[in-house]
Amino acid sequence: MFIIGYFLQALGTVLGYVIQIYIYIIVARAILSWVSPDPFNPIVRFITNVTDPVLIPLRRKLPLFVGGIDFSPIVLILGLLFLQIFVVQSLMRIAAGLVV
Repeated sequence: MFIIGYFLQALGTVLGYVIQIYIYIIVARAILSWVSPDPFNPIVRFITNVTDPVLIPLRRKLPLFVGGIDFSPIVLILGLLFLQIFVVQSLMRIAAGLVV
C-alpha cells in the first residue's frame, strides 16, 4: 500500500504546484488588464489563452463588475485556494495514512 501512498503524495504535491502557478498566471492577467498590452505579444496571448476558458464562464454566471472593476479573478483565486487547501491536503492526509 505504500506505493499508492507515495503516488498520492506525489500527486498532491504536483497538483499544489500547478494550482499555485495558475494563481500566479491569474494575477498576471489581472495586472495586464490595468495596462494596454500589445494583444499580439506571445506572453500576453499565452496568459489570455490559459485564463479565458475559466474566466469567461465565471463572468457569464456571476456578473462581478462593480464600478468598472472585474472581481472574477478574485473569485477564481479564492476557489483555487479552496481546492489547494481541501484537495491537496486531503490527498496528503490519505497518503500519510497509507505510507505507515
